[in-house]
This record gives sequence, structure tokens and C-alpha cells, in this order.
Amino acid sequence: MYDMKAFVFPGQGAQFTGMGKDLYESEVLAHDLFEKANEILGWRISDVMFTGSTEDLKQTKVTQPAIFIHSVVLAKCLKECAPESAFRKRAAEAGIEGFAPDMVAGHSLGEFSALTAAGALSFEEGLTLVAKRAFAMQKACELKPSTMAAVLKLDDATIEETCAEVTAKGSFGVVVAANYNSHGQVVISGDIDAVSEACAQLKTKGGRAIPLVVGGAFHSPLMDPARVELAQAIEKAVIVEPVCPVYQNVDALPHTDPAEIKRNLLIQLTSPVRWAQIVEKMVADGACEFVELGPGSVLQGLARKLAPAETKITGLQ
Repeated sequence: MYDMKAFVFPGQGAQFTGMGKDLYESEVLAHDLFEKANEILGWRISDVMFTGSTEDLKQTKVTQPAIFIHSVVLAKCLKECAPESAFRKRAAEAGIEGFAPDMVAGHSLGEFSALTAAGALSFEEGLTLVAKRAFAMQKACELKPSTMAAVLKLDDATIEETCAEVTAKGSFGVVVAANYNSHGQVVISGDIDAVSEACAQLKTKGGRAIPLVVGGAFHSPLMDPARVELAQAIEKAVIVEPVCPVYQNVDALPHTDPAEIKRNLLIQLTSPVRWAQIVEKMVADGACEFVELGPGSVLQGLARKLAPAETKITGLQ
């Protein structure tokens, strides 16, 4: 049960100019997968990833498929590239010998990367769903101005109660807890006035609130138009049993049943990301090593806050 390895995949916000370029240039498998992605999408997302500006990469319709592609290509190269390849040597130097997970999870968008890396979705099916998700979310953001803010130094219950009180007033709009990233770090999401009022109240309770530069209120009821739009695509998607349990955002529990996985994906857009609970559940289930695959190192930082000190935490990007 113990000495198990968890592979985790980042969500929106981890992107950077040049992401994946070294993989594309050094590994034939990666080159072919990037070109396949360009073909699936009908435009050269690889060009934007490799040379696009920060602003180009911030667009939700670009960010989400870009991070998905980068993350999944890393997993596939770990699994299929020869041990003597330049990439596998770089991975070995980081203490990562291959892709043989005992469990996987992904933060928000990263859940689609995790499912694809674990074989529940094909690369084409996963990328197509992510592209549709990104467009649906961008449209929902444009329907109504909304935002998010990070709240620090307060317990979950205080944040939840404050959001519920602000929402109940009716005059500010809706605000909810959206991302439980770690203890004392929760992201709230909703209407601009509601988020502003909640931040003001949380500051009086000893918290620190930091407005986030995001396209809209992700993982809140304001994403319902996107959920409705994406529902049909998810229902039609071919999802099979993954090679290992996938710990899903909506309940922080491990799943292998395709019907359960699909049901959880359907409600993910309007439900909170329970990342702190996922990491703690993985540790309780035997994870003693976390490997982050994808741009950035946010999930490595969160794992260091949530997992025991002796846990091995590494990553590749």
C-alpha cells in the first residue's frame, strides 16, 4: 500500500513562452505529438507556445490546450522515449525514471491531462474536450464580468461562511470558495462586486485577500453556461478505465469507473477544486512521491505544504 508514486498535472496559470520547445526539438515522439495537436485543433498552437507573447498565452482558448499538450507530451515521452534519449537522461537527473504512476490527479484543467496520461482518454479525445472547454469558458466569461481572489491566513469554514453571507444579501451577486489549494490558501470566485465585498469582510477577520488577474469566475455558478455547453461533448466522449486511480477535483476521491469519471467531469466547471484534500488523500493512500508534469512548479510547492516532510517531490517541464 505504501511507497506509491503520484503524478500530478498543473492547471491554468502555469503557462510560459517557450513551453515545450525543447521537447519538440529534441524528441521525435514529442515533435509528432505537437504536430498532431496542431492538426486536431486546425491551427498551429505550437507556434504560440514556442514564440507567442505572455498576452497571447493568457487567452483561455490558448492556455488550456497548451498546458494540456505540454503535460501529456511529457508523460508520453517518459513512458515511450528510449532511456538513452536526451529527455529521459534529463528526467533521470531529476530522479524520475519513467511514467508508471500508482495514482494521478490534475488541478482543474490538469484533470484532463491526468486522465489522458493515465489512458482514460485518447490524446485526440482529451485535446478536443479541452479545446471545447476552453472556448465554452471564454464565452461564459464574456457573458458577465466576474473575477477571483486568493484568500490567505483563514480557515475554510470562515471563508465559506463569509461567501455565503455575501451571496445571501442578494445585492452583490454570487461568490463561492472555488479552489482549496492548501490550508490557509483558498481562492474565491464570483461576481466582481461580491468578490470585492467578501474580500473586504475577510480582511476584517484577519485574512489577506489578493485579487487575481483571470478571465472570469472559474469553478463557480457563473460557469454554468460553459458546463451546459460542454456537457454534450463529455457525454459523447469515449472514456475507458485508466491504468491507475484518478483522484478527481469534485470529491478528492480515487476513481477508475468510466461512468463515475464522466459524471465528475460534468460538474467540475461549477464545483470547487479540492486540491488540498486530494494531496492529503493520496498521502493517506500511500503516496510517498509526487511528480509534477507540465509547465511551472505550483503543485510541487503545494505538495511541500501538504505532504509529510520526508515526501519526495520533483517535477519536469
